[in-house]
Amino acid sequence: DVCFHTCCHAKRLKPCYTLSELCFFSSVPPQPVPPLAQTLQGYLRALEPLLPPEELSHTRRMVHDFGRPGGLGPQLQEGLEKRARLNKNWISDWWVQRAYLESRQPLPVHSNAAISLPRRDFNDWRSQLVFASRLIAAVLDFKAKINTGQLQVEFMRGKPLCKELYPLLFSSCRIPGPKHDYIAHYGRSRRSPTHITVVRNYQFFQLEVYNSDGSRMTESQIHGQLLRIRSQSWKTDKEPMGILTSEHRHTWGEAYNRLLRDKLNQESVRMIETGLFSLCLDSPVMRISDEKYASRKAAQVLHGGGTFSNSGNRWFDKTLQFVVGEDGSWGLLYEQATAEGPPVATLLDHVIEYCEKPDPKRAPLLPLPMPKKLYFHIDREIKRDIEHAKQNLDILINDLDVNVFNFKKFGKNLPKQHQMSPNSFIQVALQLAYYRVHSEVCPACDIATQRMFRGGRTEYIRSPTKQGLQFILAFDNPSVSFHFSFVQALNGHGIDRHLLGLKLQAIEEGMSIPKIFMDTAYGLATHFKLRTGQVCVCLCLNVMCFGPLVPDGYAVCYNPQADHIHFSITAFNCCEDTNAERLARTLRDTMCHLQEMLQPTV
Repeated sequence: DVCFHTCCHAKRLKPCYTLSELCFFSSVPPQPVPPLAQTLQGYLRALEPLLPPEELSHTRRMVHDFGRPGGLGPQLQEGLEKRARLNKNWISDWWVQRAYLESRQPLPVHSNAAISLPRRDFNDWRSQLVFASRLIAAVLDFKAKINTGQLQVEFMRGKPLCKELYPLLFSSCRIPGPKHDYIAHYGRSRRSPTHITVVRNYQFFQLEVYNSDGSRMTESQIHGQLLRIRSQSWKTDKEPMGILTSEHRHTWGEAYNRLLRDKLNQESVRMIETGLFSLCLDSPVMRISDEKYASRKAAQVLHGGGTFSNSGNRWFDKTLQFVVGEDGSWGLLYEQATAEGPPVATLLDHVIEYCEKPDPKRAPLLPLPMPKKLYFHIDREIKRDIEHAKQNLDILINDLDVNVFNFKKFGKNLPKQHQMSPNSFIQVALQLAYYRVHSEVCPACDIATQRMFRGGRTEYIRSPTKQGLQFILAFDNPSVSFHFSFVQALNGHGIDRHLLGLKLQAIEEGMSIPKIFMDTAYGLATHFKLRTGQVCVCLCLNVMCFGPLVPDGYAVCYNPQADHIHFSITAFNCCEDTNAERLARTLRDTMCHLQEMLQPTV
């Protein structure tokens, strides 16, 4: 089971294909179950830099016992291989359920991911609405390409990528449940939704974006409708209903059921959930300094900036939420249970390209219905739910430290000149920076796509390796001399989904959880203190942003360009050990030290 990084090798071809050709390219092979021995060896290799020798010996014996012929491992492996024969994908549904839908943590910070895009050149509400109109038209154009089979086919190392996730981006929403959530896909119904949701000053509107003859509305038509929405959404004492979706999932699930007891609320919530996507028209981000503006802007897209800012303009359950601020800030917030980064990146590439073209279409002189304002009946219980949600969201937002910076000394061209993978180079820099801050290495995961397989989602590329640890320990120790290969240090092996599959297969077969998964080593190996991701939007300088996987960890996103690299680092303030600003500062220094190693000055 080979893992490929999400971005490095994906190529988009210019020619368009018919729907039948697209189906051919979508006929990617099923995801294989990796050989058991390969995964168990990979697991032990991943533990080598993390465990002391005596603990490693104990775990090695346990793993050997699990994997021996006639042992529990081969029996579970057989069950997984049978599952692979009977299902479209043997792990994706399980993975989505465990990683997302069973999590009870709030969606903002913990599950939603944000992509903050370069500020547009405007600073007033008129230009905000003009740009928002074009953005809506761009997204509808992308959707039309999906519907007609004209979406460009993506390849990775010569192999086509699965395109099943694209239609699911639209008219989909996560629905809270008592023990786990589920994803509702409304675009599959016979009468697919034809509206989007627009929210401004915490007030939601249903905006039809297709004419009665089925044609897409033009930019000028959409612009006229956005002007109408603005005139109906002056600042009032309206309750920020969207804040409810930021709660702990069990809490929101209970409030959701209370909310839906009322028919008016039912209709309004249904309109938000079924909409193609949401557009959030935000008030300006408070500008402290140029240096901190990038961090503030990314945080604004990620969570709305708090209950006194724009957080009430979000419905965090919604798969796609485009954010356009009055100050020219803009971006996309997306819920990862439906799809991770790569399909979203392809959508954004299209939006960016489309927004640079003039709009030749003239608006038909048709009277358009007024956008429909969505009203809510708020009783005392719902009012109390909103107040609690506001308090909890502000605590969460104040706890998250976001540090965004642009490293300008060099970009991905430097490692390429030395026959190194830019991604591997950055991963080693991150591990070395972490070690310099914390005097230890930690389990780290880089997100890789599995879309070369049918229904594939993601896998983790783990670091550090044993060779990586040797390099990290030696780098600041001039007495140690050795030959080191970056490629060897970060030769990622995908083991995590297979290990999860073996564990869930045991549960499926009614067995007790195997000892290998109760071992403290497994808990340590899956406590990812460093969660990383490379941004996949190729057409501009943007930054992705999400929260750490664990309370004492970091999330680091990076966007390597030819001569600079954009970084975002997040950490929780409640953890005394982690500090996003300190890691950012150390990472800058470490990158410079690695440059000196590759290009020593005389």
